[in-house]
Amino acid sequence: MSKKLVSISSKAFEEKIGSFVSSLGIPYKDITNYCLAFIHRSVLNENIIHVTESNERLEFLGDAVLELISTELLFHIYPEKPEGELTDIRSALVRGKNLASIGLSLHLQDYVLVSKGELLAGGNTNPYIVANTFEAFLGAIYLDLGYDEAKKFVEKYVLSMLPEILEKALHVDPKSHLQEIAQEKYLTTPTYEVLKESGSDHNKSYTVGAYIGTAQVGTGTGSSKKKAQQEAAENALSLQNVWEKTIKN
Repeated sequence: MSKKLVSISSKAFEEKIGSFVSSLGIPYKDITNYCLAFIHRSVLNENIIHVTESNERLEFLGDAVLELISTELLFHIYPEKPEGELTDIRSALVRGKNLASIGLSLHLQDYVLVSKGELLAGGNTNPYIVANTFEAFLGAIYLDLGYDEAKKFVEKYVLSMLPEILEKALHVDPKSHLQEIAQEKYLTTPTYEVLKESGSDHNKSYTVGAYIGTAQVGTGTGSSKKKAQQEAAENALSLQNVWEKTIKN
């Protein structure tokens, strides 16, 4: 079922990836696509290893496989939950930050190939790159071993994050969650203030502070004010144990 999408001249790289895949208990048949999963596009123009394609197509496939598997699993785990809540839980489960956390715990960053420039900038540990590598790796499992093995992988590594997501209400919109806490405990609504604005008109970056009363409880940065507010609310929720001690009811 596996299709050879990349020409890899380094036997050592194949052996390294093969050893890693085996260590995860994955009974691979063809190592080719697993190797491809670790090829970031930045490395294509460098003479590090002979490759003809990056992991982007595998990432595209893995993203779709992950969504289907997580949807099926949640559908059966929570027969009583409505579609909207299942969608929110799935979104939290497969969001990039979560996949990056899982990928780092699996040490994917130790195997991904990036350009020298990316490496110097810490590109192999960049959450965005690690999350994409995770999806590409899942795509490789699907191509090599089929749906059932891909499902086992998702159940073992992605679904295991479900208790934490539900306990910390990570599937709830962070602004809504922070608002619920502020209204319940302090009888007020959080406010957001732009602290910094930088970049050109086509590449804006906003830093926003989240406030409960006059107390700043979180900060966030994003390419839009809305995204920065979401990040600020999420940051505030992660620091709740800190600012709760300083805000008077």
